[in-house]
Amino acid sequence: MSLQSISSEHEECPLIITGLSGAGISSVLKVLEDFKYEVFDNFPPVLIEDLLSRTQPHHTNIGTNIAIGIDTRTRGFSPDSILKTVKDLQARLVYITCDDSVLQKRFTETRRRHPMAQQKSLRYGIKTEREIIEPLKEAADFVIDTSEISIHDLRHILESFFISKPEKNMAVTLMSFGFRKGVPKEADIVMDVRFLKNPYWEKTLKPLTGKDKKVGEYIRQDKEFEAFLTNFKALLLPLLPRYAYEGKSYLTVAVGCTGGKHRSVYTIETLKAWFEEQGMNIYIEHRDLPENNS
Repeated sequence: MSLQSISSEHEECPLIITGLSGAGISSVLKVLEDFKYEVFDNFPPVLIEDLLSRTQPHHTNIGTNIAIGIDTRTRGFSPDSILKTVKDLQARLVYITCDDSVLQKRFTETRRRHPMAQQKSLRYGIKTEREIIEPLKEAADFVIDTSEISIHDLRHILESFFISKPEKNMAVTLMSFGFRKGVPKEADIVMDVRFLKNPYWEKTLKPLTGKDKKVGEYIRQDKEFEAFLTNFKALLLPLLPRYAYEGKSYLTVAVGCTGGKHRSVYTIETLKAWFEEQGMNIYIEHRDLPENNS
């Protein structure tokens, strides 16, 4: 990976994303969109100033920053026009590059045609495009080489340069369920608590649920419960930041018992406060209770 920058300040100004075809411009735009940038792909340079003057940064689901993707396919593309636009708008230029061998592999695998190799070899198209847009690389504020990085690495690079306060935005669903109706397909982590004493067999507890105090008291009397809870938290603790680091937006932790009414429900309710202490956005779902959301 090669990454160079002139500045790493998190200024709120437009980003112009350009670079080699196949290097990952679209991937960069998708990541920036996740970071609440308003994204425009393959947008004519001559219209950018008008776009910025008309854009109202008051939408509810996006931020105030704008990222515009421009490459050699773009109508009116020329390095001079892009450099003029960057200067006039005081934008920041981000250049995405990649090794020739990696580009050749990507185009071969996807069976896409290179925009500058319609009637000639792929090698010719890559070489020609690289020569044409070299001035943009020289003038770029940021150069990102995607030859040997994953989409997760790319996300971290962009976050470090363009997000002043990275959000802990992984949403965690804590779900109880009954094995009788099957394991939830959306579950990332599944824990079985059928080893605990079952309140179902107690006449007074059978009609209640894991949300009821008496059921909770009964389950806590099981000498294995506290040790299980401690060990389960110890298992989860190092995993949560790793999932977040890998860019996972949603994580479902499912706990199951036989019917999904007592033991699994109480375990999820007990784990809720602990997850909140870890700074997670929590959603509780008791799949097999009549009132299944809370």
